[in-house]
Amino acid sequence: MIRSERAGPVVWTGIIAATCVLLLVVQQMLWLALPFLFGGVLHYILVGPMQRMVRAGYSRNSAAMLASLLFFAFLGLALTAAFSWSRGPEEDSWEKTLGLYLDGGVAFVHNTMTLLEKKFPLLAEMHLTSTVNGIFRRFTDDFAEKHLGEILVALATWVPSLLLAPFLTFFFLRDGLRFKKFLARAVPNAYFERALYLLHEVDQTARRYFEGLLKLTLLDTAVLALGLATIGVSSPLLLGLMSAVLAWVPFVGSVVGCVLVVIVASTDAPNNPFIAYGAIGVFVLVRLLDDFVFMPLTLGRSIRVHPLVTVLMIFIGGALAGVVGLMLVLPLLGVVMVVGETLGRLVTNPRLRARHRYALELRKRQASLDLDVAQERRARITNAEL
Repeated sequence: MIRSERAGPVVWTGIIAATCVLLLVVQQMLWLALPFLFGGVLHYILVGPMQRMVRAGYSRNSAAMLASLLFFAFLGLALTAAFSWSRGPEEDSWEKTLGLYLDGGVAFVHNTMTLLEKKFPLLAEMHLTSTVNGIFRRFTDDFAEKHLGEILVALATWVPSLLLAPFLTFFFLRDGLRFKKFLARAVPNAYFERALYLLHEVDQTARRYFEGLLKLTLLDTAVLALGLATIGVSSPLLLGLMSAVLAWVPFVGSVVGCVLVVIVASTDAPNNPFIAYGAIGVFVLVRLLDDFVFMPLTLGRSIRVHPLVTVLMIFIGGALAGVVGLMLVLPLLGVVMVVGETLGRLVTNPRLRARHRYALELRKRQASLDLDVAQERRARITNAEL
């Protein structure tokens, strides 16, 4: 019995193939996949408080609405407090603060070019610093004309998509159980128990994945904050948290997080570029630890996949869908694994298939009997009329 419950090589081949196909599909629908990802994270954060409210006597609709409102109200207050704190006692304008950090980033690039010219005379003969300064000048002079429209279009595309996440969170909380019942009613009676098991395991797999994602975020925050504090970067905990959360967004989030860390480090020490180099080293080290140590230990264990399979699927996801694949390959693998193993058990279980065939035969007999009764009744009515 135990041997028949385990998925074999054929089932696992189908699981890996289906995961790869889903990765290619998700890559083309990233604008919709990200809101579902954020909505799922928020759903599994709020489902515990909502269930406690339901046990306390609230209806499911009221509990979902109250949990969502309290969470987003708290999030809004936290962002307002962070905004007020970031302005400081001098009440500097956002333009001045942004200009300060941009100047720090430009100074870092200039110091890097100067250091390279000192180490490599060939670069000095090529006038590397003046060339880079000219590129920066042309880029900043024509930035508004060439790139501002593209940035606004990108924001107009992504902001509504990300604002869909709170909307999805509320309906996941309110109608999740109703959706499971809707799916269960479509399953033949012979497979009903297995279908309930499948729905339960998919839900638990998604829950374990998002809990693992939160654990991964905490690990990344702690390690990055420790590394930045060691080299003397200001606000290491805030930078670590922002970079860890930004890493949820494929490619763009990691790049923005790295640039943010480098800009802050170069602004803290404009005359010492080695602080920014150290920040880059810390960030790269954390990303490597994230991919090869933290992710298999948190997300891999959360979805109960062997670490070797986890690492191999991360490489396959990156090869197929880039950074999008690196981010989404594990949750897709977890869900497809549950569905594939359950379907494999259904197909290879002779008792369930016999029950289903017998149920179909009973329905066919019942339909034939009803048809015979209807024909007899019609014949009697016809004879009575004659």
